[in-house]
Amino acid sequence: MDRHYTPADQLLMRLHQGLAQLAPGARHGRGNPATQQPEQPLAPDERRHAAGLMRINHAGEVAAQALYQGQALTARNPRVREQLLKAAAEERDHLRWCEQRLEELGDGPSKLQPLWYLGSFAIGAVAGLAGDRWSLGFVAETEKQVSEHLDEHLQRLPEPDARSRRILEAMRHDETRHGQEASDAGGAPLPRPVRELMKRAARVMKFGAYRF
Repeated sequence: MDRHYTPADQLLMRLHQGLAQLAPGARHGRGNPATQQPEQPLAPDERRHAAGLMRINHAGEVAAQALYQGQALTARNPRVREQLLKAAAEERDHLRWCEQRLEELGDGPSKLQPLWYLGSFAIGAVAGLAGDRWSLGFVAETEKQVSEHLDEHLQRLPEPDARSRRILEAMRHDETRHGQEASDAGGAPLPRPVRELMKRAARVMKFGAYRF
């Protein structure tokens, strides 16, 4: 499906591509985990629902990359910065997989993705300014919530949609590892009010991305 890129989309892509160059030796370009999974017929309502869920996941990956890049920009320890940028590169794989699946489903990314990116980049930059331990703690909590969200989507996907399922399972594996690596690197547990605020922000994004 051809996608029309608005000026806001183009600005987002230029910003993202520029920041991506900061990742030395970042791993990216992994094959889509759904490649070998045959496509199964979906009813129109199942297709729309699957597309809505994958649009949320795509938006989440836009936000995740922005968070990592914002945090990397303000990180104080070079090793922490490199860890964040390498994780961001894996999130780019997730983004590509989700976009490919949306195309297969005859749909496209959220029209609000520039908002998700810029808002998340700002949050990530602030988290980085708080210090590396808090920034890593923010990563660990974000990935914990993302893993829970992916578990929920794996339950909500239409049963025949095995291709989307393969993608989400691979994403969940990476997200769990990112969170553990952040904790192992010295991430500090976030206060409960911050964790709750993150959950509320995620609900807003899910609501908007599913519909727009």
